[in-house]
Amino acid sequence: MTFSASRLPPVLPKDAAPLVSKVAGSVLLPGNAGYDDERAVWNLNHELAPAVIVVPENVADVQAAVIFAAEQHRPVLVKATGHQVIDKAHDAVVIATRRMNNVVIDAAGRTARVGAGAIWSEVIEKAAKAGLAPLSGSNPTVGVVGYTLGGGLSPTLGRSHGYAADHVRSLDVVTADGKLRYVDAEREPELFWALRGGKGNFGVVTSLEFDLFPVSRLYGGGIYFSGEGMADVLRVWTDWHPRTPKTMISSFAVLRMPPLPEVPELLRGKFLVCLRIAYTGTSEDGERMIAPLRAVAPAVLDTMADMPYTAVASIHNEPTEPVPYYERSITLREFSAAAQDKLVELVGPDSETGLCIAELRALGGAWDRDPAVPNAVATRGLPYVLLGVAAGPLSEEQQLKRSVAELLDGMERWRGDRRMVNNLAPDEAADAAAIYGPERYARLASIKKVYDPSNMFRLNHNVMPAA
Repeated sequence: MTFSASRLPPVLPKDAAPLVSKVAGSVLLPGNAGYDDERAVWNLNHELAPAVIVVPENVADVQAAVIFAAEQHRPVLVKATGHQVIDKAHDAVVIATRRMNNVVIDAAGRTARVGAGAIWSEVIEKAAKAGLAPLSGSNPTVGVVGYTLGGGLSPTLGRSHGYAADHVRSLDVVTADGKLRYVDAEREPELFWALRGGKGNFGVVTSLEFDLFPVSRLYGGGIYFSGEGMADVLRVWTDWHPRTPKTMISSFAVLRMPPLPEVPELLRGKFLVCLRIAYTGTSEDGERMIAPLRAVAPAVLDTMADMPYTAVASIHNEPTEPVPYYERSITLREFSAAAQDKLVELVGPDSETGLCIAELRALGGAWDRDPAVPNAVATRGLPYVLLGVAAGPLSEEQQLKRSVAELLDGMERWRGDRRMVNNLAPDEAADAAAIYGPERYARLASIKKVYDPSNMFRLNHNVMPAA
């Protein structure tokens, strides 16, 4: 039976009573103490308003929530931190996994096994004690599972090792029938392919096992220049980065810093461009390699230094407390001189952009390499991803969206034919076929038909079950 698009009645206490009796964690209805805390998400411009929230303590709680949702013909949305919210989840069952945040490091096997609610800072700290590091993202508060299921683009180790999804060993997942499945390359191989890159379309991942790498430190940071010199910095970086080794990762960011006390005084309220750099070689080699970048113009601030891997969040220096914003990204198939000029026109010193961040991440290297066990990640072979972020309250939503659209639509001539699912906006949720490309999407849809034929897991960038 497929889920109806029509509104469902609210879940009453008597309806939830059987679920409450089975769940060791919490079952919360609107108006219950704790409901508002559990529905809160990272982006303050989005909200969840589900019919019921289950905060599981264990796998059996997750199974009970999924079975309840199936009996009620309700969709399910999984929330760890809520960095990427696609739908308000009206009528839905939200499974808030934050209590299932166990992290176990196998130092000898160089692997981590984490629960559904673990965030990257928890993994980084524990792995570092064994001299190991994960393929973590730029923000330490992001949930490990959602990031990895969406591919996982590490700005510190990815160019030499590939996507985080490429290094998943196994997953435990509760599918729409309420069954707990152990999934790896030998057992349920089609589901294993789909989960790694197909985001949250196929079930609730309750634990994840993945590779760690023998990295304990790196040379990294940011070189900040006045935004007035954007064209020169962009030209030099664009020429420089393709000639660097895979152990060197860099990105180019245009920043319009808010005049807030938490922003360092040197940067507060200023228009800047920043080169963000992470290099796992020696500091001496790193200093030598970045010399051409430093020579472009006087730096407003230069934070390049040798650092423990536990300090890598300082490279991008993203907010660690919830903020209101709108973001969206595209990939670029090339970045010619004409594309560079266009980017300067759109967000440079003579533009009137409302963006606070426009970031261009250079890909290539191991991100283009097929993993030992293939997966559904769609963006191999695309050299850049371009992200636009506009910050402001929900009352300014239309202006925020226009600001991002002006950048991405302006770069349409160079846009790639696939997208990175982890950096997409809610209003792109109906366009999953364009994210993955036709062949990959068709395979995902066939697998979806097997494991979620009624499309229970649809409050996402949704892969519809094949007909």
